[in-house]
Amino acid sequence: MDFKSLWFSSIFIALFIIYLVPFATSQEVDDEHEFTYDVNSPNGPLHWGEIHSEWSMCNQGDLQSPIDLSHKRVQITSQLGRLNRDYKSANSTLINRGHDMMLKWIGGAGHIRINETEYQLNQLHWHAPSEHTINGRRFNLELHLVHQSTDGKIAVIGIMYKIGRPDSLLSMMEPHFKASASTKGVETSVGILDPRQIKIGSRKYYRYMGSLTTPPCTQNVIWTIVKKVRTASREQLHTIREAVHDDAEVNARPIQPLNNRWLKLYRPDDPQNI
Repeated sequence: MDFKSLWFSSIFIALFIIYLVPFATSQEVDDEHEFTYDVNSPNGPLHWGEIHSEWSMCNQGDLQSPIDLSHKRVQITSQLGRLNRDYKSANSTLINRGHDMMLKWIGGAGHIRINETEYQLNQLHWHAPSEHTINGRRFNLELHLVHQSTDGKIAVIGIMYKIGRPDSLLSMMEPHFKASASTKGVETSVGILDPRQIKIGSRKYYRYMGSLTTPPCTQNVIWTIVKKVRTASREQLHTIREAVHDDAEVNARPIQPLNNRWLKLYRPDDPQNI
């Protein structure tokens, strides 16, 4: 290989590293054995940032999630626009990550658009109890729909649930949860699943800039939390927690400081206003 060819090869490798590594490290950690949600553990959420250098943002970041959606800090606006979900059916798999159950769409399941950027829907997972709170109130369950743009930016939609009538998605997933209870880390087929079946029920939502709520706690995540709290049955919550079956009994990160962040509540400026 001549000098010119070697030089071009070196440049290519350097660019590959620069662009690929930030993209890879922005992802949630799939292997749960190195961290726990037990606040009394040396590997608990108060110490996540000490376990690996690439997790340092968990302790040092000032835009961390989850937060309390306090109405004292909320600015009501109609300028954010409706949450337009352009989803589609796609083949999916379920994996018991040891700290949660994650449903992943193979090749993505459509997208949402925020500030002229498209974010592809890649996966969803559940936290029990909810990670976010509203005016200090914590709910029984929280669903996260995780989206990513082509340049690695992340946007998450959160939906919270209280005890009540069964949730249709959880009803459909129940046999898959039970099947995955003893197969941690193994992807099992769920088949074609349409994310448009996930009910939101309101056009109102909270919006703020935050982070992933698991290591590496990557920041500058666009969070959209649906204002309407939906319902799931007590039996459904028991099924999903039994399937995960970790030692902490919960998989919700403690509330993080809001610091100087803005927190907006989108409310449509029209007669329907729901």
